[in-house]
Amino acid sequence: MRIALFSALYPYRGGIAQFSGALFNALAEKHDVEPFTFSRQYPDFLFPGKSQLVTPDDPIAGFESQRVLDSINPFTWLSAASAIRKTESELLITNYWIPLLAPAVGTMAGRLKKDCKRISILHNVVPHEKRPLDKELSTYFVNRHDGFVTLSESVKDDLLKLRPDANCIVLPHPLYDHFGAKTDKAAAIKALGLPEDKKLLLYFGYIRDYKGLDLLIEAMSKLDDSYHLVLAGESYGDFTKYSDQITQLGVDHRITRLTRYIPDQEVALLFSAADACILPYKSATQSGVTAIALHFEIPLIVTNVGGLKELVFHEKTGLLVEQPTAEHIVKQIHNFYDNHQHTDFASNIRELKEALSWGTFADKLVEFAAGM
Repeated sequence: MRIALFSALYPYRGGIAQFSGALFNALAEKHDVEPFTFSRQYPDFLFPGKSQLVTPDDPIAGFESQRVLDSINPFTWLSAASAIRKTESELLITNYWIPLLAPAVGTMAGRLKKDCKRISILHNVVPHEKRPLDKELSTYFVNRHDGFVTLSESVKDDLLKLRPDANCIVLPHPLYDHFGAKTDKAAAIKALGLPEDKKLLLYFGYIRDYKGLDLLIEAMSKLDDSYHLVLAGESYGDFTKYSDQITQLGVDHRITRLTRYIPDQEVALLFSAADACILPYKSATQSGVTAIALHFEIPLIVTNVGGLKELVFHEKTGLLVEQPTAEHIVKQIHNFYDNHQHTDFASNIRELKEALSWGTFADKLVEFAAGM
């Protein structure tokens, strides 16, 4: 099948670019795929991080894509559609994660010929951090696509509220495999300069309000000095409130802060050093962090919100926190170390990994498109 893939792609960085790059590689094994991406994704003043693009320190195996669409230049929305039409693709695949991009990507998709099916992979329909016109922008976007892949049942439910007749399929987030293999735990701890005699928990990923870092910091204050938290990820917003909370609760000596973008070569070390990865989210659809943790066969401790529970099976691939509160987080951390630290999570995760390959995801996506 001739496929056009439009998304954040190399040289952009971040979770969506990593997802889309892995999908491109899987699709390209069996199909003729032409990758397209942004010439400008976000205006700099709207981007909360330090850089949208990979840097020389990021050893990412990129590939060439056509940079055709400027999110705030309507003329390029039309020219991007023209560039995709020239490929005579039978299928356009887009990714959707933020309403800000709905006018640009939606208009582009809507300008394609009727014989090109348009499918969007919906990471979110309702954003975690709500803004005016979110619903209207998302409705505009979904009405310019023919079918949808959601990564969790909760996102499917959100889609059907906007478009009850939507043709959709749920496919769980595949597991990332480009971060390399798990390394020796003691060696990873030493390489990262972490304390060698502590119970090590990992918070990984962008720091945003809905991800509940404040709850985890509060939870750390209720644990004794045998527990240590590795906080690894770039803050999307002012980190001062978290710094102040850490100081006020007196837990600075028990938190290692790596509050910056984490390049790929450090990811294996972080997950190899940790006993468990903890996601204290207040709300969620799904999370790419779960896919990374499961790749490294590291158990997860996650709040039971949104679609997180769809890959975290309680006492098999991790533990579910009943409610997003510090007290409930502490309860499951104690449960993990007291009752489950020696549970064979890795064996259970390996069974799950077989069903969550990128090849399987790509095959099911194309099969869904062909049947539309």
